[in-house]
Amino acid sequence: MPRLDDHPWSGPCAKGAKHRSHLRASARGLEAKVGEMITSSVSGPSPLVAHSARVADPAHGPGSAAVGGHGSSGHITSWHHHLVQRSLVLFSVGVVLALVLNLLQVQRNVTLFPEEVIATIFSSAWWVPPCCGTAAAVVGLLYPCIDSRLGEPHKFKREWASVMRCVAVFVGINHASAKLDFANNVQLSLTLAALSLGLWWTFDRSRSGLGLGITIAFLATVITQLLVYNGVYQYTSPDFLYIRSWLPCIFFSGGVTVGNIGRQLAMVQMMLC
Repeated sequence: MPRLDDHPWSGPCAKGAKHRSHLRASARGLEAKVGEMITSSVSGPSPLVAHSARVADPAHGPGSAAVGGHGSSGHITSWHHHLVQRSLVLFSVGVVLALVLNLLQVQRNVTLFPEEVIATIFSSAWWVPPCCGTAAAVVGLLYPCIDSRLGEPHKFKREWASVMRCVAVFVGINHASAKLDFANNVQLSLTLAALSLGLWWTFDRSRSGLGLGITIAFLATVITQLLVYNGVYQYTSPDFLYIRSWLPCIFFSGGVTVGNIGRQLAMVQMMLC
């Protein structure tokens, strides 16, 4: 006779046991999922926590503004440094041109750079080189500033070879004012005026350059008239009030030349920045 325990139980007790085991498995799975969620929340913060951290982080708050402020102040310092460098270069160019052109204005039979001429230049007119250097620095810084204000950047022949040729032509015009012989000073003045306009057309061709050149020539001529009138120095054979009639042409071509140098230096600064 078969024993009772040899047959599997199929009654209500067996079904209850299966249900309890299923519940325990579900509870263990839920517990595992909750543990994973807690672990992930600990290892990586939620978006809200991350946003709060970014708000409280000094790198995203006033500290970052301070870093930006330091960067802008560093840029301003670099800009001022380059501005001082440009001013010193332009001042040196003005001093050298003043010495050379003053030498070219001496009598025709004077030899180049003799000892007595150098002594005369530095003793009788010691103020001419620093004044010309200061004027060159102001004019050279003014040209690119006016270009940027007018919104017309100068792009015609922007290379150092063209600037050096402009300087050579300017020195040649000044040399011609002392060396060329004409029947009268009017012919000499008209010739130098044509050469000065030719220098502007060849190396500049900008409205701002023409306007600044004329303004510089007018102001420099007025200042020179006042200096000569007050006996600071004088010109031989004056034919335009107290000065020579070709002097405004020299001032005009000098303004265009120094302006081109200043523009080229400003372009180099922009490339470095």
